Amino acid sequence: MRSGMNISQRIIGAALILMLAPGLALAYVGPGAGISMLGALWGLIVGVVMAVGVILFWPIRIMLRKAKANKANKANAEEVSAAATDAAAPDSSKPADNSPAS
Repeated sequence: MRSGMNISQRIIGAALILMLAPGLALAYVGPGAGISMLGALWGLIVGVVMAVGVILFWPIRIMLRKAKANKANKANAEEVSAAATDAAAPDSSKPADNSPAS
């Protein structure tokens, strides 16, 4: 009777078990290498956070720009409307300038 695993699956399973089993570490990581590793890790974390922040802030930035443009367009339309009204009805409080042109 055959078990459910073939020989390649047994070899892969044994290799995984041996790789996951901790052995005696005959290595020394000095303070310079450790600080370099922490600096690289810190840079990676900051980069990921900045990328996620930009992606999340992008729609908010677009909405703020549209709101600012709409506000500017509305103010410009009011100025044009006020100027057109002033041009159509001259101010009666100012004396008329009837002097000849030179």
